[in-house]
Amino acid sequence: MEFFGYASLIGVGLLLGMMGGGGSILSVPILVYLFSLDVVVASSYSLFIVGSTSVVGTALKHRDRYIDIPAVLQLGVPSVLATFCTRKWIVCSLPDVLFMYDSIPVTRRALLLSVFALLIIISSLMVIRSRQSAGDESRSRPDPLALILSGLGVGFLSGLAGVGGGFLILPVLVLFAGLPFNVAVGSALPIIAMNSLVGFLGGAYSHPVNWLFLASISMLPTFGIFIGDRFSSSISAKLLKRIFGWSALALGIWILVKEWRGDF
Repeated sequence: MEFFGYASLIGVGLLLGMMGGGGSILSVPILVYLFSLDVVVASSYSLFIVGSTSVVGTALKHRDRYIDIPAVLQLGVPSVLATFCTRKWIVCSLPDVLFMYDSIPVTRRALLLSVFALLIIISSLMVIRSRQSAGDESRSRPDPLALILSGLGVGFLSGLAGVGGGFLILPVLVLFAGLPFNVAVGSALPIIAMNSLVGFLGGAYSHPVNWLFLASISMLPTFGIFIGDRFSSSISAKLLKRIFGWSALALGIWILVKEWRGDF
């Protein structure tokens, strides 16, 4: 299974390079189901993988002038603060078994993966519903207050689920910053990088880190993001949105079914 895990990690970079988000959609399930890591350790490692890969992606998008700095700061600063606080003081204090429901234990793993899956499903529906306007590259008026409030919400949910939040950040940048899709993709990457690396640091001291293993699994997504960035310029924004939306919806439903119904 680990062989498929290493191969699948390239897809994390591909997704980030092509769509400016969604790396954690792949990395968390890969680490949990293919490498058999504990969900908290997997979410922490996922933050480092996605964060370090997004740093490379940020450089590539900045080169192509696809980053809107004001939108990055208005959404990114509150998001980073909320992510750090959530990882440091909330996630690490959760017990393995949260409570019993009708003699059935509700575990930390089930809760975190369920939150993760629900975020994926909500984000995918937002993207799918907006697909009719995917080809519209005009800019609407940004809403700074909505960006700041969204940043706090994205940061809390990203910290709780152990994700960079790209699949939430991307729709927010399109809806509230009024960015064209290709600029939203580029602007999402520095926010993902900040969220992920700060979130990793916020929880890194709660468990031992296998730095050699973490470095080895972080190199493959970095390779993938170069490929994804090259392909992103040749694929229409409408098609990218459609692929992102339906793939994320399918994965979110699969995780919910697997965690609450068992293997199938």
